[in-house]
Amino acid sequence: MDNDGYSHIAIETLVTTDFCLVAGEVASEYQLRDPESIVRGVVRDIGYRNGINNGFDADTFKFDNRIHEQSDDIRNAVGIGDENPVIGAGDQGMMYGYATNETPALVPLPILTAHDLCRKLSEVRKSGRLPWLRPDGKSQVTVEYHNGKPARYHTVVIGAQHHPDVSNSEIRAEITKNVIIPECHPLLDGSTIIHVNSSGRFVTGGPSGDTGVTGRKIIADTYGGVGRHGGGAFSGKDPTKVDRSGAYMARHIAKNIVAAGLADRCEVQLAYAIGLANPVSVYVDTFGTGHLDEEKLSNEKLSQAVQELFPLTPAGIIGYLNLREPIYRQTATYGHFGRNEPGFPWEKTNRVENLHQHFGLNRDIRELGDCIDHTD
Repeated sequence: MDNDGYSHIAIETLVTTDFCLVAGEVASEYQLRDPESIVRGVVRDIGYRNGINNGFDADTFKFDNRIHEQSDDIRNAVGIGDENPVIGAGDQGMMYGYATNETPALVPLPILTAHDLCRKLSEVRKSGRLPWLRPDGKSQVTVEYHNGKPARYHTVVIGAQHHPDVSNSEIRAEITKNVIIPECHPLLDGSTIIHVNSSGRFVTGGPSGDTGVTGRKIIADTYGGVGRHGGGAFSGKDPTKVDRSGAYMARHIAKNIVAAGLADRCEVQLAYAIGLANPVSVYVDTFGTGHLDEEKLSNEKLSQAVQELFPLTPAGIIGYLNLREPIYRQTATYGHFGRNEPGFPWEKTNRVENLHQHFGLNRDIRELGDCIDHTD
């Protein structure tokens, strides 16, 4: 919360036809007086307004607030404020971070493209270029790899909610022209399979077409199924919940290892127990791609380096990544990783030099090869 950076928050949101429920636990010095107006404002910004989406409208849906105070057991185990620098983990579990040098963003190309397509779909709707589009939209991308590197888009799938009076042929033609081609060139070719609204009509969408709950799209939020996932969602949680902060730090570490040229692919695993500050496990896996000059760099050496160079307690992670700031709303769309914009401090590659120094390197050994420039 903007008013209290030390708030402890675990809030879920459920939306369905003509209804929204927010529920969860909060410990804060700030009194949240009007969550309903916040929720309606967000829904309005998304585009569910003015009756364009029958069954869910920002001004008319029923609202229920079931937010209550956080359990003393959890609050006492975690600790609050600057006066308690040893913050225990807000939950137990395993968190994973992943990076690959197949794109400049150091995330897998399929999920990067899928997010770009969704962003473009929103852009052409809000700009009025495709005025018959409605807020609900999704994408899926299949990439063909040659020798471990992206070679072409095999299949591109778009689902786009639309006004009932527009034809399927127009939807396909305009979305291909204005969304798919701009985002998928140059790896789009004549053999690429394109599916736009493959089920036919997509008029009823959003909460009126499919009930939604916070955090159900954990794979879309991360790496698109590449690499492992501990199962914990990120959204709706403050950074003492290591589901969020631990996963951010694991990504930050993996990205810096790949950016430093120490591996082509890297996955970092951190495991925590509730109430304890230090991780109970730290493991780095480079899938056999680790290298230091011509010698293989072992996972064990990297795991040791990570523990020496990076803060891994909740308090250390929060301070290092400055996670007390109100930066989380923009993570609600287009994923949490691969974002080159303010508000994603875990995406910085500011520890490359430290890693080089740790391993006695005097030069940048980064070997990203022919990475695909997938930026606008």
